[in-house]
Amino acid sequence: MPQPTSTDVHVDTPLTNLSVGFKNDMSNFIADRVFPSVPVAKQTDKYFTYTQDDFFRTDARLRAPGTESAGSGYNLSTETYSCDVIALHKDIDDATRANADAPLDMNRDAVEFLTQHMLLKRELDWASTFFTETAYTNGVNDDTGGVVKFDAASAIENIQAKMDAVEGLTGYRPNKLVCGVNAFTELKNNSDVLDRIKYTQQGVATEQLLASLLGLEEVLVARAIRNTANEGATASYSRIYGASNALLAYAPKTPSLMHPSLGYTFTWSGYQGSNQGQRVSRFRMDHLRSDRIEMEMAYDQKLVSSSLGFFFTNTTTA
Repeated sequence: MPQPTSTDVHVDTPLTNLSVGFKNDMSNFIADRVFPSVPVAKQTDKYFTYTQDDFFRTDARLRAPGTESAGSGYNLSTETYSCDVIALHKDIDDATRANADAPLDMNRDAVEFLTQHMLLKRELDWASTFFTETAYTNGVNDDTGGVVKFDAASAIENIQAKMDAVEGLTGYRPNKLVCGVNAFTELKNNSDVLDRIKYTQQGVATEQLLASLLGLEEVLVARAIRNTANEGATASYSRIYGASNALLAYAPKTPSLMHPSLGYTFTWSGYQGSNQGQRVSRFRMDHLRSDRIEMEMAYDQKLVSSSLGFFFTNTTTA
């Protein structure tokens, strides 16, 4: 007896609630969590730095009756920032827009595509400049030669010793640890770490547990990846961050006057009404019969005080 087949009763169409796209998870972008964002009105300007030594001694003295109080003071210097404007656009031609099926939203998809590209650029800028030994080669704040191994039994003590060293030089204790993926794997599987947490509810060394164990606010894992191949070529994926490196840093949750940080990201919020140094525009390109979605970011990632960080190289034994 003839029966209708599945193709007779169903015509393949895109699911209205599903599309598949690959991108970096937003939590993989960590640069602004290490160098907090500071909105600025001007593209370039100066900011003040106080001489640290002046605040770590006391000139206060006993005051005898009828005499003046002891006097003191501090020195100020200035540093500059300069926000570069980074931009990228995606064109949506009229024919493509007219033919787009649900669940595609051409404007939304273009904005998300551009956001990924821009954040990837920002992350690359930070990783290549500040997640590297050359940023901290002052003889104190870098582990030249990779002496500290995260799989060693003494890893926790060695990391905390570096935290003590930073605090002893600055008065501020590092509150963040940025780990490459291999460094994090070695640390979370460290036998001493597992022994210390074996009676916890989770029994697994998560980022939150490691932060608690080390006395940090957070442990960040640098998971972002990039495709280094040109468009049309076979994809070639790699980690943005050195997988076996790590960085201890002090960074306040909210930047404020007279509050130091390893670094800040100056974002030009005054740039034509942009929000936090970022702006998205849509305008018509009649000669192309297209709408153009354009995104701009204006920022300067600045190492403010290298003494508030400690960089570990080659933390894995293998």
